[in-house]
Amino acid sequence: MGVSGSGKTSVGILLAKSLSIPFYDADDYHNCSSIQKMKKGVALNDSDRIPWLKLLSSKIIDWNLKGDSVLACSALKEKYRNLLSKNNKVAFIFLDGSYDLIYERLAKRKNHFFRKKMLEEQFTILEKPIDCITIPINQSVENICLMISSNLKKQNK
Repeated sequence: MGVSGSGKTSVGILLAKSLSIPFYDADDYHNCSSIQKMKKGVALNDSDRIPWLKLLSSKIIDWNLKGDSVLACSALKEKYRNLLSKNNKVAFIFLDGSYDLIYERLAKRKNHFFRKKMLEEQFTILEKPIDCITIPINQSVENICLMISSNLKKQNK
């Protein structure tokens, strides 16, 4: 979890591959109106996000029945994380980085619906989680995945 540009997809794909489990990207489950809104540079509000999060929560139930998986999802507020984890086994991993680093990453992105000006809004609403694995993103994707794997092993002991 984390703001757009924090590396959720890149880390998630590599982590899932290293663990030999499926990877899912929450962005693939946005409805058309939300995608159109974001393409126009308009941030989603709770009424846009809640149906999306409920859909993801039901998907997590299905995915959990098949075993472990990795989901890249912003989950910026505690109530969003609560909704995703309701009746679900979920380990949240927060990819934490500075506004400047993430803004620089977004400036280099091509062909993605997220607009850089929406980053400020995401940082404004971000409620940094307390009880989760927090990983600083100012390092390689490989190192981030190693740190996550190590932390997950400690949690499962």
